[in-house]
Amino acid sequence: MSDLIHAQSVIPAGEWTGAADHVALDYEGRFLRRKRLSSAGGIDFLVDLAEVTNLTGGEAFRLDDGRLIEVRPGVEPCLSVTGNLTRLAWHIGNRHTPCQIEPLRLVIRQDHVLKAMLEQLGAKVTETVEPFRPEGGAYGMGRTMGHEHGATLFGHSHGDGSFHVHG
Repeated sequence: MSDLIHAQSVIPAGEWTGAADHVALDYEGRFLRRKRLSSAGGIDFLVDLAEVTNLTGGEAFRLDDGRLIEVRPGVEPCLSVTGNLTRLAWHIGNRHTPCQIEPLRLVIRQDHVLKAMLEQLGAKVTETVEPFRPEGGAYGMGRTMGHEHGATLFGHSHGDGSFHVHG
């Protein structure tokens, strides 16, 4: 990989113009530190960032030769959820599942267990293939990380000093 051109920085959305090409990355692919990528037009490059970075789309990788490669959300299997959105959003959030919130629907990544649960709650769930851009964390940045609930009686630790109480 040493013969590849490197991208060691990301320029935030709205702070650049004139990309030489673009790369479409799914939700998991937009969470990276070091990865070999190929742009739509065939530019091979190595992303080599100082730390793991969450990209949402609209950013640009700056290649060592100065060219910019735009980051776009790629399409992936999703579920479009309609119905009582407030109630459905609560159940999705209670499972710590990333969710794209829109005025008339919720969008989550395809998951047959969640699909069955949502349908039991009266939701209309439609399988789609589209870019997935979920809400950020509690402060509008970063990712909401799913996790397994432990077997404690009253709650579990999140490992960051917080504690979730089961109700």
